[in-house]
Amino acid sequence: MKLSTYVRDGDASCGIVTDRGMVDIPSSWKKADPPRSIKEILDRGDMCLDRLREIARSATQATPLDQVKLLAPIPRPGKILALAGNYSEHIKEASLRRGFQVGLSEAPRQTTTPRPFLMPSTCVVGPDETVAWPVYSEQIDYELELAVVIGRNAKCVSAQDAPDYIAGYTIANDVSARSVTFKKDRQQRPWDEFYDWLNGKWADGFCPMGPHLVTKDEVADVQNLKMILKVNGQIRQNANTGQMIYSAADIVSFLSHLMTLEPGDVICTGTPSGVGMATGNFLKASDRIECSIEGLGTLTNSLGDRPAAFYEPLA
Repeated sequence: MKLSTYVRDGDASCGIVTDRGMVDIPSSWKKADPPRSIKEILDRGDMCLDRLREIARSATQATPLDQVKLLAPIPRPGKILALAGNYSEHIKEASLRRGFQVGLSEAPRQTTTPRPFLMPSTCVVGPDETVAWPVYSEQIDYELELAVVIGRNAKCVSAQDAPDYIAGYTIANDVSARSVTFKKDRQQRPWDEFYDWLNGKWADGFCPMGPHLVTKDEVADVQNLKMILKVNGQIRQNANTGQMIYSAADIVSFLSHLMTLEPGDVICTGTPSGVGMATGNFLKASDRIECSIEGLGTLTNSLGDRPAAFYEPLA
C-alpha cells in the first residue's frame, strides 16, 4: 500500500493511493473511530493495516490525485534520526573535500559503527514545497536518502528481527548547510567543526519527505533499490541502496539499543556520493531538486530565495 497525508479543500486527511486515485481513510472506514493520521494507523498496528488493505480493494470512491496536495507522510514525526557516512564513496568524497585521506577498511560494517544524529521535527516539509534558505549559511547542499518508518515499539532488537518493526519506507532529502556565517571572527575550539556541521542540518524545512509511505510488503528488497537525484534535470547522485555500509535492518537494530523506537519515527539511512560539497557545486535559489528511489516514487522540492542578509554573532 501507499499511504499519504494530504490536503483537499483546506482540510488535512490521510488516504490510500490506488490506481483510481486517493481513497480517503476516515470516510471509507465504515466503522466507529476511524484513524485520522498515518501515525495513528501505525499506533493501531497490523490489524489496522489489514483493514486498510480491504478498503483499498473494495473502495468505490476516490479523488483524482491532481485534486489533492500531498504533505509529508508523517508531518511531525516523534523522532527523526539520520546516519552520517553510510556510503563508502560519500565518505571518501567528503574527506577529500576537507583535504585529508580517509582510511576506510575493506569491510567497514565489521570494523566501524554507525554515526547517528537527531533532527527536529520542524525540518519536515512535504512534496513540492519550497525549502526556505536559512539566514545562517551561504552554501546549501542536497542529500538523497532512503527513509525507514518505524511501525511498532523497538527496544534492543536484533538485526534479524528488525524488519518486523519497520512499517515501510519513504524518500527524504537531508538538505544541509555546508557553512555557517556565525563562525566569523570566532575563536576556534575543539569540536566546533562537528557542531557547525550538525547545526547545518536543523533549519526549518531541511528534511523534505514523501511522496508516500510505501508499506514494506510492497518492497521486495530494500537493499537493492535504484536511487537518483537530479538538480534542474541534471543527475547529481546515481546509486543503489545496496551500497550502504549498514543495512536498514542494521540501523534499526543499532538505534533500538540506544533508545526506544516508536511508531512513526523516521530514520534517514545516509546519502550516496555526488553531493554538492564534493565539487563546490552547491544549490542556487530556485533550483529544482528531484529525489527518486525505485518503487517509492519521486520527491520534488525547490530552494527558496537567498536571504538579503545573513546572521552573524551578537556583539
